[in-house]
Amino acid sequence: MKITVETTVAAPIEKVWSAYTTPEDIKQWNAASDDWHTTAATVDLRVGGTFSSRMEAKDGSMGFDFAGTYTAVVAHKLIEYSFGDRTARVEFADSPKGVMVRVTFDSEPMHSIEQQRDGWQTILNNFTRYVETGR
Repeated sequence: MKITVETTVAAPIEKVWSAYTTPEDIKQWNAASDDWHTTAATVDLRVGGTFSSRMEAKDGSMGFDFAGTYTAVVAHKLIEYSFGDRTARVEFADSPKGVMVRVTFDSEPMHSIEQQRDGWQTILNNFTRYVETGR
């Protein structure tokens, strides 16, 4: 099943794109809750290039790597990637209030659809806040 989350970021597309694809920026916004953070990130933004984000609980109790391979990249418009046997599509589009960012991804069986949607939406909300306010 596909799950979609989206946000609108009140910023120019260049700033939105850069914050979404730059490792130092990713480390600032990529967390699904306040007790987690991203400690490392790499991006090779090209078809066939790879990415990785190390996500860890702030108390050090657990962590995991979120990694994959880019399958399509159209600057300021689209990023598609595979991660394991799943895929995701990130679309960037102009809207009257800024840049609409829509992420559609394959669900996984270990967590409910609601948990997955809520987690990915929280990350996207953190992204919006980071781009708009710098924190």
